[in-house]
Amino acid sequence: MSLETGNLKKGKGGHRQNLSEIVDGLRPSHSKAAKSRTIDFHASGKFPHVTLQLLWEQFKFFMNLYFLLVALSQFVPQLKIGYIVTYVAPLCFVLAVTIGKEAVDDLKRYRRDQEANSQLYRMLTPTGFKVIPSSKIRVGDMIVVKKNQNVPADMILLRTTEGSGACFIRTDQLDGETDWKLRLAVPSCQALPSDEALLQLNASVYADSPHKDIHSFVGNLTREVDGPGPQTEPLSVDNTLWTNTVVASGNAIGFVIYTGRDTRAVMNTNHPKTKIGQLDSEVNRLSKILCAFTLTLSFAMIAMNGFQGLWYIYLFRFLILFSSIIPISLRVNLDMGKTFYGYQIMHDEEIPGTIVRTSTIPEELGRIEYLLSDKTGTLTKNDMELKKLHMGTMSYSVDTMDEISTHLNTAYSQQSSGFNRAHGITTATSHAGGSKARRDISSRVRDIVQALAICHNVTPVQEDNGSITYQASSPDEVAIVKWTESVGLTLVFRDISNIHIRNSSGDTFEFEVLQLFPFTSETKRMGIIVRDLATGEITFFEKGADVVMAKIVQYNDWLEEECGNMAREGLRTLVVARKKLSEEMYQEFEAKYHVAKTSISDRTNAMNAVVNQLLEQDLELLGVTGVEDKLQDNVKATLETLRNAGLKIWMLTGDKIETATCIAISSKLVARNQVIHSVAKLKDEQSAQDELEAIKIKRDCCLVIDGESIQLYLDHLREEFIELTVRLPVVVCCRCSPTQKADIARLIKRYTRKRICCIGDGGNDVSMIQQADVGVGIVGKEGKQASLAADFSVNQFSYLSRLLLWHGRNSYKRSAKLSQFVIHRGLIISIMQAVFSAMFYFAPIALYQGMLIVGYTTIYTNAPVFSLVLDHDIRESVALTYPELYRDLTKGRSLSYKTFFSWLLISVYQGGAIMILSILLFENQFVNIVSISFTALVLNELIMVALEINTWHRLMIVSEIATLLIYMVSMVFLPTYFDLTFILTWTFWWKVLVITMISSFPLYVIKKLRRVFAPPSYSKLTG
Repeated sequence: MSLETGNLKKGKGGHRQNLSEIVDGLRPSHSKAAKSRTIDFHASGKFPHVTLQLLWEQFKFFMNLYFLLVALSQFVPQLKIGYIVTYVAPLCFVLAVTIGKEAVDDLKRYRRDQEANSQLYRMLTPTGFKVIPSSKIRVGDMIVVKKNQNVPADMILLRTTEGSGACFIRTDQLDGETDWKLRLAVPSCQALPSDEALLQLNASVYADSPHKDIHSFVGNLTREVDGPGPQTEPLSVDNTLWTNTVVASGNAIGFVIYTGRDTRAVMNTNHPKTKIGQLDSEVNRLSKILCAFTLTLSFAMIAMNGFQGLWYIYLFRFLILFSSIIPISLRVNLDMGKTFYGYQIMHDEEIPGTIVRTSTIPEELGRIEYLLSDKTGTLTKNDMELKKLHMGTMSYSVDTMDEISTHLNTAYSQQSSGFNRAHGITTATSHAGGSKARRDISSRVRDIVQALAICHNVTPVQEDNGSITYQASSPDEVAIVKWTESVGLTLVFRDISNIHIRNSSGDTFEFEVLQLFPFTSETKRMGIIVRDLATGEITFFEKGADVVMAKIVQYNDWLEEECGNMAREGLRTLVVARKKLSEEMYQEFEAKYHVAKTSISDRTNAMNAVVNQLLEQDLELLGVTGVEDKLQDNVKATLETLRNAGLKIWMLTGDKIETATCIAISSKLVARNQVIHSVAKLKDEQSAQDELEAIKIKRDCCLVIDGESIQLYLDHLREEFIELTVRLPVVVCCRCSPTQKADIARLIKRYTRKRICCIGDGGNDVSMIQQADVGVGIVGKEGKQASLAADFSVNQFSYLSRLLLWHGRNSYKRSAKLSQFVIHRGLIISIMQAVFSAMFYFAPIALYQGMLIVGYTTIYTNAPVFSLVLDHDIRESVALTYPELYRDLTKGRSLSYKTFFSWLLISVYQGGAIMILSILLFENQFVNIVSISFTALVLNELIMVALEINTWHRLMIVSEIATLLIYMVSMVFLPTYFDLTFILTWTFWWKVLVITMISSFPLYVIKKLRRVFAPPSYSKLTG
């Protein structure tokens, strides 16, 4: 056997690799594909130690680079000011915290990689089975994967211990989906008497070039046999075992086709661009202003001194003295705050199971203006239940489902009426045709129920306790099979080639599966060809969305109307049809389909073309099912709350307009008395423009639009469409593809420059979620793919209101206050330095050195300042009861140029007051200026923190008292800066208290006056 890889884009094959040589250990070195490639995909972590690369990444940040230059300047004698540790220690601390965190993460990844690479597997060799670690697996090896064992490389499933030749795999670690997937062994390999017989095969495997799509694979297995020549078997994704999947049933033996970076798992391991929150961007802009202010202040100092002496040296010295204006600790404080917010969110008992996957953007939750939501599984439970069955002249609902059971029993018991046992049909008739006699009602009911019991991808699996579980790729499929069981037709067995169903009388009907056409989002339908083993009749069953099925069924006058009626009731519709095939018709189809399946280029389109040409013409319409998907708990209240909070809500769904409109109304997405404007099936640019003009008149309407019309707008009137629709309170997009969802999210972001949140639960929502400023994934029945790709993961939609209104508010308010206070802390000490230098002939001499300058931002003020992350301006109950308060957050007033310059003025006043008063009141020694001014500075900061707190927490009190005690004790142990004799006198303390009162009391008065004359919007609610 040999392996060949191809480049489908170029339509030609690639390199060839002889498996026999691989098995013998003789790998040709001239072939790229033949190289032994070690399975190195488990190398996600960097080396778990500080590297130059890590340091380089840190110095990409402006603040870190600035302080690096400041620290390096202290090695120049002319620029040296005080102790080098004063400037090196803060930088080292910031780098240690950041790099240390990354190093710990890398160490964890390194250990996981080592564990994965050391897992043992059995490899088939000419001398028997050999045990090797996964790190030694190479392309061309044949590896045994046991039940519940991870697949170590991308492989072709050759054989399985399951007698049917099929096995189940779990893919949750690859794509997040929890449903088991069915995989098929290569028929010719499964038919061999033993695993060892694989070594005797004279065959080659063609595999397409490595790519990311886990749902697609094109390959062939060609065997050299005696007689007519080579025999080619098509290989598809159904024959593959991807890396990181788990074999869930039986043992499997696979042929390795991709390893290392070529595996689907590694190619889909994206390292998404780190999201930067709006608050972080605002802080960066303020940092640039602070940098300009530092330069301006330094230049002003030498200018006022008349540029005397070596003024350019003095300029650099002043830049170093005023370096604390740019707060190096700001980023660390904010990052620590974000971590704390994430901890609070994940430990909130009101929203259990919530996970913060992106810890850098919790503040964004407090500034959302647009919410884009999926429908199925997000607003609804994705808990399907068949509620209605319509067959043209007959309709059955929940109250009359027992009649279906009666009709089934009647149809199966009519042995003497000449009906076929399996299908109960004497002639194939069309309801709409009217030229032939109508079929018996019982047999018509049996036809559609039997079609539903056969046409699906559901497999009954027996659990260890003896119970039967239905495994399928969609909850819709399971719901329909459970319904057929409830009315008396049970699926009892399913494998790759057979389906057995049993009626209520205990009679079993066996069907051979000849072909299966899986559902895809592109085709929006699935089909199956089966042979009734009792009669030999061949039937093609197909079911799908009405929009595609209406084009391939026989003419009728009721399908569109009834689908619309069901949709208006909020039901998801599914059209069921069939076509009987003669043996000749099937053989013709099978021959052409086999050619298409084994083609190397454009295989999917070729296969679809054959199906459409030979099967999907004039299908007999059997009926329409209506499936209900109930709303999640508290969805109505949540949507109303979010709408009152000022969010503009878009619902993006793949359902038809009528179904989506019904859900929008029942969920209260559409407000009472709000006009609904529907736009559908637009064909030209002029009609699209006319609809936009009509919408302009209805400014407060809810727009409902289908995917076809959306695409027309996106292609031709993109700007006009977005400009108008972003102003609407509610927009419902129907028949929306995953690509369209992502495009809409991207356009809203680009046009409005506002924060958007996207929420969904399925794999088709991932692209939309990744485009959002804040992506929220719901852990649902479709799996965890959306949850894993999102920034925040929740268990249900109703958690969103608390996430935004409470945690979002707190995160934004706290980070804004923390940022401003850290900036104020650096500004005030620099202003004091500027005043000191100005009063002493503009000399660039440090006011504080050594322990004082290092301790100021760490042990003397850091705990009280950081305790602001515990503060909240209003009670939780108020925030949730009055969502209108959320509107103020989106205006960004908590951190703006106005608040920044307010704090700048405060810093100038307080710094100037403390320094001037300290100089005026100092005794005879310079050390007294230092002790008085620094003590007043520390007390001033503690008082300012206290003034900023709205709601006291016990840790805040502890931090204030502990910091004061630590400072007072440290004064005793720092004789260089504090004269113990002086600080124990009453003179010292009354001067300190007077200076502190003068610097802080006016701010207290201003704050009280502001609360009286310009109270915040929530003041009446908290009073």
